Amino acid sequence: MKFDRRRFLGGTSAMVALLPLAGAAWGQAGGQAGGQAGGQAGPVARRTVRGAGGPIEIIDDSQGIPHIRAGTKPDAFFGQGYVVARDRLFQLDLSHRRSMGRMAEAFGPDFAVHDHAERLFHFRGDLEAELAVVPREVLECARGYVAGINARIDEVIADRTLLPPEYHILGALPLRWDVRDLVLARGAAIGNVDDEIRRARLAAMGMLDLDTLVAPLRPAWTLRVPEGLDVAGVSEADLGVLAQAEGALPFGTTPTPVRDPAGVRIERENAGSNAWTIAPGRSATGRAILANDPHLGIGGFAPRHVAHLTAPGLDVIGGGAPGLAGIMQGHTDRFAFGRTNSHNDQSDLFILELDPADPERYRHDGGWKRFERVEEVIAARRAPARTVVLRYCVHGPVLLHDPARRRATSLASVTMMPGAMGAFAMIAINLARDWEGLKEAFKLHPSPTNFHYADIEGNHGWQVIGHAPVRGGGHDGLLPVPGDGRYDWQGRFGAEKLPSEYNPAKGWFATANQNNLPADYRVPLAFSFREPYRYDRIVQVLTGQRKHSLADSAALQQDVLSTPARELVALIPAQVSAAATPAAAMLRGWDGQLGAGSAAGALFQILWAGLGKRVLDHVVPAQARELVPSIAAGELIRLLRARGAGMAGLFDDALVAAWEEAKRLMGDDPAGWRWGSLHQVRIAHPLARLPAIAAAFPAIEGGQSPGDNYTVNARWVAASRGYRTSGGASYLQVIDVGDWDNSLYLNLPGQSADPRSLHYRDHYAPWITGRMLKLPFSRGAVDADARGRTMLVPGDEQ
Repeated sequence: MKFDRRRFLGGTSAMVALLPLAGAAWGQAGGQAGGQAGGQAGPVARRTVRGAGGPIEIIDDSQGIPHIRAGTKPDAFFGQGYVVARDRLFQLDLSHRRSMGRMAEAFGPDFAVHDHAERLFHFRGDLEAELAVVPREVLECARGYVAGINARIDEVIADRTLLPPEYHILGALPLRWDVRDLVLARGAAIGNVDDEIRRARLAAMGMLDLDTLVAPLRPAWTLRVPEGLDVAGVSEADLGVLAQAEGALPFGTTPTPVRDPAGVRIERENAGSNAWTIAPGRSATGRAILANDPHLGIGGFAPRHVAHLTAPGLDVIGGGAPGLAGIMQGHTDRFAFGRTNSHNDQSDLFILELDPADPERYRHDGGWKRFERVEEVIAARRAPARTVVLRYCVHGPVLLHDPARRRATSLASVTMMPGAMGAFAMIAINLARDWEGLKEAFKLHPSPTNFHYADIEGNHGWQVIGHAPVRGGGHDGLLPVPGDGRYDWQGRFGAEKLPSEYNPAKGWFATANQNNLPADYRVPLAFSFREPYRYDRIVQVLTGQRKHSLADSAALQQDVLSTPARELVALIPAQVSAAATPAAAMLRGWDGQLGAGSAAGALFQILWAGLGKRVLDHVVPAQARELVPSIAAGELIRLLRARGAGMAGLFDDALVAAWEEAKRLMGDDPAGWRWGSLHQVRIAHPLARLPAIAAAFPAIEGGQSPGDNYTVNARWVAASRGYRTSGGASYLQVIDVGDWDNSLYLNLPGQSADPRSLHYRDHYAPWITGRMLKLPFSRGAVDADARGRTMLVPGDEQ
């Protein structure tokens, strides 16, 4: 999804400076997260809330999942907003405050540059007109969700012992929500325009062909410099305020940094997911199966919160994103649904020429156009407010305005277009009753996604959804373009023109972020599809099974066979030096399974990192190394194969170095080496740099992970960050379509963000071992598993 919530603690002093602002200490925070107690369900807790239309019952089960029963659909979404705020208020509030560009007012002036960037990407059109195009029922459910969040905020402000500990430590209070916020915030995201800048800089060096090493184009495509683009003038400075905000943001809402220490944008290789559907004819149950495991950052706030919403005409359960109304992956009483990232290219960088006589004008369509200017006042805690000027041109927000160079840049983004607010899409999907109803819901879904579907009638399907721009001038979106009018966007299109399949003859369908565009699909939709290793392994397993069971899906999600490892081992030179012999012997006897206990797996990862660096040093000129800091897995294998004997000495050196590094990291005795000892899973509060936060929120750690970036069990590895697991499938589901109570799930590390809760870390151990848990859905199963009951009663009292 392109809700840009993927940035983390940047290690600046901004948050340390907040410590003197602390209010009450941890011990004064008091209060247990609602519905989190263990044991059997006790007396019903009653809460009087504002904004609900009728009574709402919340049943918390043994895993902390809230099952919400309401008399109307909007009240069911009210209940979801309430329980998300109950379980994850600080995470929810931090994301909201950030998207509103209101961080500095709570946390100090160091956040003003971020607020500037976020406000630049606020929608500047008619908010009421935007709301008017949302279907009435969907909008009412969104209003319910917002009201539910506000109801919980009202409670904790009225009784501050209920505030999560962060607020007492930081001396802050949560920000109330408005449904118009869901239309206003569009997400300040660089997207892929830094890739465009890299290509322009390589072109200026005459080395554009090197781009394939770091970001191979899929499908294959010939890079061309757009007519009129001065590649020599392009630099990272063209990212303007977005680059400044990226560097200055002290913390975010997920644990993955934007870049690793080598400067590589981490998301490029890692962002993705796996999903597959199995038709009844290929299923051991005789019913369809849908499996999905979204890959997101691991190490900080959990990106999913599980909930069950029930009302007349609505029955849906699964994982949702805190702050986004509805369920993203799960099932209704009629169909299961899941998603993986698709890669529609939704943004372009335009280079503008400023009028030398008036820098508030830019060249366009043979004349000069004036920027639209908006002044915003950014309040800052314990510091003077500052006024910033936001500029907009025909393409979108202006990132850089540099009169001295007569230069400006603008980012065109699908998300800034009217009607491209994604906050209502999950509600519409949850309210749909069948495949045809989903097609209407997809119109509200701008983010590029492979949507998977399987229903109780035995149908299963796949549809690429999201909006894609219609580029003018034959532009393919791979390099920046002049903003003089030649390359202006001509509109957009959505799912109605994107690929899909319904009940494929082979009886299954899978996506793993690979290039899945049909061979005859001629629109240059995207070129950033991921390497096909995960997809190829899924296909190998599915086609090798006559009947596929729920257990088979759960096992496939945990599969750790590394195809790149097998390919690399096959390329070890037949003759190696004496010093390289121990490493070569260990790897030649290895089956390529990246289990947590594998010594060879640990050695392979160290070799892979070192060999990649050596190959880059060998093939990339020094002046281009900043622009090509990493090498794609497939390109590394290709180069080693193509250059054969020419790489033998380099390979030998890498084997020797890997063996020595393995001894340094894991000891002299190879019998004690384990991949998991390097690939550990540590989850800490994103603000754990602050001693008071670290003390209040103990890190969850000790687990050793198998897998890597290219196994189906995708557990991201960044050698430059010490091999720790930095991302992967924190939420997993395997849905038995129609016999819903058999469905399985995991949600790392648990439902609650409060360390006093039983559900702060209760999924950590099952997740480490891959032991899936049941996901109760029927009324009988939910009632049998009930551990707490809360009744929300409408009224004005608190």
